[in-house]
Amino acid sequence: MNNTQKTKDLAPENWSTEKPTALLLLADGTEIYGKGIGKQGSIVAEVCFNTSITGYQEILTDPSYAGQIVTFTYPHVGNIGTNEDDMETLNWQSRSGVQGMVIKADISESSSYRSTTEFNNWLIERDIIGISNVDTRALTALIREKGTPNAIIAHNANGEFDVPALLKQVQAWGGLEGLDLAKTVTCAKPLTWDEQRWNWEVADTNDNGFTTLTTPKKHVVAVDYGIKRNILRCLTSTDCKVTVVPANTSAEDILALNPDGIFLSNGPGDPAATGEYAVPIIKTLIDSGKPIFGICLGHQMMALAFGGKTIKMHQGHHGANHPVLDNNTKKVEITSMNHGFAVDAKSLPAHVTESHVSLFDGSNCGLQVEGKPIFSVQHHPEASPGPQDSYYLFDRFFANL
Repeated sequence: MNNTQKTKDLAPENWSTEKPTALLLLADGTEIYGKGIGKQGSIVAEVCFNTSITGYQEILTDPSYAGQIVTFTYPHVGNIGTNEDDMETLNWQSRSGVQGMVIKADISESSSYRSTTEFNNWLIERDIIGISNVDTRALTALIREKGTPNAIIAHNANGEFDVPALLKQVQAWGGLEGLDLAKTVTCAKPLTWDEQRWNWEVADTNDNGFTTLTTPKKHVVAVDYGIKRNILRCLTSTDCKVTVVPANTSAEDILALNPDGIFLSNGPGDPAATGEYAVPIIKTLIDSGKPIFGICLGHQMMALAFGGKTIKMHQGHHGANHPVLDNNTKKVEITSMNHGFAVDAKSLPAHVTESHVSLFDGSNCGLQVEGKPIFSVQHHPEASPGPQDSYYLFDRFFANL
C-alpha cells in the first residue's frame, strides 16, 4: 500500500458530505483529515502508535507519553467510557502526559458498568485533542517505514485550517531529542503511598478493589520522573511503605529518609536531557550501597550513570504484547512497553550485564550490576495495561532490601 496515496483519499477535494473537523499534519506535509474529538485547539508533538487492544485510559494517563500523540492500532477506542480506578497519572487533577490521540472508529456510547464519564467528555476535561475516522493502519505503516514523525494535531469545529501556518509551526519544533520532560510531570513535593494492587475478592464486596497497606515491612523511596500509579501499588503490594519524591530531589535528601531501597521510575523525554541533573544524583545513590530498581526512563538513566549511552529508536516500542527474554532464567515474558529511546547495550561497562533483551528487535531491555543489589528493566512489569508476567521483578527487588 502506498501511504501517500492513501492519505490523499482524505484530502479536501475528496470530502463527501461531512466536512472534516480535525487535521493531523505531519512535518513532511502529509495531511490526514478526520473527525475532531476531545478538546478543540492544536498542539505539536511526536506521533507514535500503540498496539494494545485494551487499556486506553491507562495509556492516555501514563505520564511517559508527554510530548507525544498516540495512534491506537485497535479500531474501537472509548466504547467502555472512563472511570477513576483506571487513572495512571499520580495527580488526578493534572493534565495527562499525552498531547493528542488518533483513532479509527467514532466514539460510541459507553457500555460498561464501571464507566462514570463518557470518553469524549473525559478527553475535554483532560485537554486531550483527538482525531477519529483515520485509517490508522496506513498511518502505522507509514511510521514503521519512516519512523516517528513530528506533527501537529488540530481540532476546529468549523473545519477551517491554515495549513501553511500549521506546517510552519510543526517544522519549527525540534522533536523529543534533547528535551527534559520529566520536570513537567513529576510531583511538586514528597508524598507517601499506601494503596495496593486491585483485589477482585475485595471488589466483590466493596465499591473499591484497591486495598491499603497496614503493616509495612520495608521502606522504599521512589524518584518520580513520571511514575505510574500501578508501579506504586506493586511496590506496596510487596509490603513496602513508599515515599515518592520529585525528580530533582538531591541524593542527600533521599538518603536522609533512611530507605531500605530506592526506586527510579518511568517517565517521558530524552534520558540524556533528564540525566544532566539526575545522573549525578543516581551515581551518589549507587555509591551508597542501597538496593536500586529502575524502570524505563529510570533504567535508561541507570545505564547513563554507569557510563552507558542511550539512542533514539526508529519507531519505539509501545504496546502490551512485547516478548522479552530473561537472560538469567531463559524464560520469555510478554510485556508492556512504552519508550522511544533505548540503552545501547554495547556501551555498557564489563561489570554491568544485559539481563533482558527484546525478541522483536534485539534491543536492550534490562541490566544488572555484578556484586551489587542493583538492576533495572526497559519494559513495564507493572503492566496496566498489559500482561502480568513480570510482576516477579517487584518481589526480586523486595528480596534485595
